[in-house]
Amino acid sequence: MSLRLFIVDDEAPARARLKTLLSDIAHECPYEVVGEADNAQDALDGIVTSQPDLVLMDVQMPGMTGIELAAHLANNMIGAPGVIFVTAFDEYALKAFDVNALDYLLKPVRATRLAQALKRGMLMRNPPDTLQQAIAATAATLQTRRQYFSVQERGRLLLVPVGDVLYLKAELKYVTLRTKNRDYLIEESLVSIEEELGAIFVRVHRNALVARSAIVGVERAHFVPDIDGENSKAGDMWQVLVRDVDERLPISRRQWSVIKALVK
Repeated sequence: MSLRLFIVDDEAPARARLKTLLSDIAHECPYEVVGEADNAQDALDGIVTSQPDLVLMDVQMPGMTGIELAAHLANNMIGAPGVIFVTAFDEYALKAFDVNALDYLLKPVRATRLAQALKRGMLMRNPPDTLQQAIAATAATLQTRRQYFSVQERGRLLLVPVGDVLYLKAELKYVTLRTKNRDYLIEESLVSIEEELGAIFVRVHRNALVARSAIVGVERAHFVPDIDGENSKAGDMWQVLVRDVDERLPISRRQWSVIKALVK
C-alpha cells in the first residue's frame, strides 16, 4: 500500500526537490503526494482535508516554525499524521532526536536517507498517540512558547496569532479568545495558558487574562461584579480598559495592585 504524503515548505524549489527524490525511490517506497503548501494555514487546511499518512515539513518558515505547526496538528487533529522534519539546521535535528521525533532530514536530502525515513514512517504510522506525544515533546524542547493559538471551527483548524489576542475569558468549558475583529473558542485552561504565556498575558481576575500590551487604563466600576465571592462597594471596584474593544473586564481585589502597577 502506498504512503499518502503531504509536503510543507515555503520554498517552491525545495518542494520540487523533494518530489524529484520521491520519484527516484518510488520503486522501494510507493507513495502518493496528496497535497503541498507553502504556509501554515494552507498546510493545516490541506492536511485536515487530505488525511495523509506522513507530512514532510520544513522547520524554518516565515511566521511559524514547522515544529509549532506539527504541535498544532498533534494536539488538535484526531489521527494526526506522522511528521518527518526537513531542515538545514543540525541543532534542531539533534534536539528532535533527543525526544524521539519520527525523523529529521538535513538538507540537502539524499534519496537513500529519504527512503529510510519513509520506511520508518510506514512502520510507525499505526500508533498515533506515540507520534503525537513525540511531536508535542519536540515542540516543548525547541521553543519556549507558541506563537499561535489553534482553533477548531467548522471542520478547520484556524491559526490565531498570540499577538492578536487582546484577552482570554473562561466561560463554562471553553475559553474565549478576543481579537480586534472577533471572538474564537478554544478548549484550554486559563491556568495552562498563564503558565506558558505569563510574559504576554496578565490575570485580572480568576476568569480572565488580558494582554499586557492591550491594557490602556482602568476605571471605577459602575456596578458590583461578583468576582471575589464577597460583597464589595461599587466605589471599591475597578475595571481594565482594553484597546480596540468596548468591553471592560473587572479586576479582582487581589490583582488590583498588579494591574495598577502596569498602568502607572
